[in-house]
Amino acid sequence: MGHDHHHHHFKPGAASRRLKIVVCLTAAYFLAEVIGGWIANSLALLADAGHMLTDIMALTLALVAAWIARRPADSNRTYGYQRIEILAALFNGVAVIVIAIVIMYEAWERLLSPPEVDYKLMAIVAAGGLLVNMAAALILGGHQHGLNVRAAYLHVLGDLLGSVAALTGAGLIALFGWRWADPAASALIACIIVVAAVRLVLTSANVLMEGVPSHLKTETVREALAQTPGVRDVHDLHLWSLAGVRPLLSAHLVTDGSAKSTEVLRTATRMLVERFRIMHATLQVEPPELAPVQQLATIQDSIEPDN
Repeated sequence: MGHDHHHHHFKPGAASRRLKIVVCLTAAYFLAEVIGGWIANSLALLADAGHMLTDIMALTLALVAAWIARRPADSNRTYGYQRIEILAALFNGVAVIVIAIVIMYEAWERLLSPPEVDYKLMAIVAAGGLLVNMAAALILGGHQHGLNVRAAYLHVLGDLLGSVAALTGAGLIALFGWRWADPAASALIACIIVVAAVRLVLTSANVLMEGVPSHLKTETVREALAQTPGVRDVHDLHLWSLAGVRPLLSAHLVTDGSAKSTEVLRTATRMLVERFRIMHATLQVEPPELAPVQQLATIQDSIEPDN
């Protein structure tokens, strides 16, 4: 038998620092947007401020999760605490969906009876929010180390689009007097947010269900392993990830006797790293005579006992 473990660790410190900067930017502008939206009687601004409040909570949660995830593995959690970031991403995604539903309901009420809106103040506040959100998006955009930070980035991106929608609504009111543009803009904000949030929730659920990472195909990896010189068969192949970033693999390789087990192991491990960027692989190399035993065990495991 042969076993090989490769560990690849990224440093989340840079992402945490950027999250802190974005939290400060978002919190600094949140109060201004609430006051401006209230005075201007703009639902689009208040909707954007409501989402900005969820941003502050989401970014803070992401920071806490990133800090906990850096704790080393112990005897009870041999993989460490990286999954806490997935739980944070899942919670943030669900929270955004709930907020968006509330905004859609309020937008519908206002569409039925559009109120007066101070479009000048609405435009000024929306423009300021756009600048803040652009800065925050640029800070986080190139440093999405995992679903946790990606969730925070989606919050910020949703705010950026919300500012654009609010600014557009103010322009339509100024040019054509379309008061319905304000609730329509808030509804558009909510729709954009929901789409991104649903994707995030589904991706987080896939990680928690030990699903195959989206950028990998099980059969493609299986075929690549089976084509390794000296390998006759591949079974018990499993692909998953801890935090949606680093793929992990375990598999049994049945040799054909034409190469040494150590050489098969070395070649297969190198291929996984170079072709699929799988840095953590646990491979068990088996001689041909063990294959029938392993196959029987697999068949027995697949049979559910009668109740």
